[in-house]
Amino acid sequence: MSSATDRQRLVAIIKERSFQKGGAVKLASGRTSNFYFNMKPTMLSAEGAHLIGKLVSEALDGEKVDYVGGLEMGAVPIATAVAAASFARGRATPAFFVRKQAKEHGTQKLVEGLGPKDSLAGKRVAILEDVTTTGGSALKAVEAVREAGGTVACVLTLVDRKEGAAETFAKSGLPFKSLLTVDDFAD
Repeated sequence: MSSATDRQRLVAIIKERSFQKGGAVKLASGRTSNFYFNMKPTMLSAEGAHLIGKLVSEALDGEKVDYVGGLEMGAVPIATAVAAASFARGRATPAFFVRKQAKEHGTQKLVEGLGPKDSLAGKRVAILEDVTTTGGSALKAVEAVREAGGTVACVLTLVDRKEGAAETFAKSGLPFKSLLTVDDFAD
């Protein structure tokens, strides 16, 4: 399939499995909306995961990233799909995720998924997100990557709600990309 066909198919899957309209829903940003994207059913479906991995991996071509990851929970299935797709494309890019808060047991790490000899220090990272409203959640991951010594190459979201994220990232000097926007779901 072509990228355009893959993108159209992903929109159809999201409409079927993850897009809800009507009623008031509170978003992670604290705002209330009459539409909502619960991306987990799409991200965790076989075809959805495949398309997400392929499309995000292609969207990152030219970014020269060493790692992909983001804030738990939304970024975990995306980063995993991208890592698998990048390997299949011959450009293995490992994944990680940032906990919302470090565990109080075990290694007590905020950044998870790295091997014992791996580090984000000196690495270029793409921060991934499922749905972006204002960009606040992704900025938490950006901060953790920077604290670990990494450089954020870009922030990439599956769906941009177009409610301020682009402006937030621009103010922070971060390149921002989206596979889709809320406009792709207007009927």
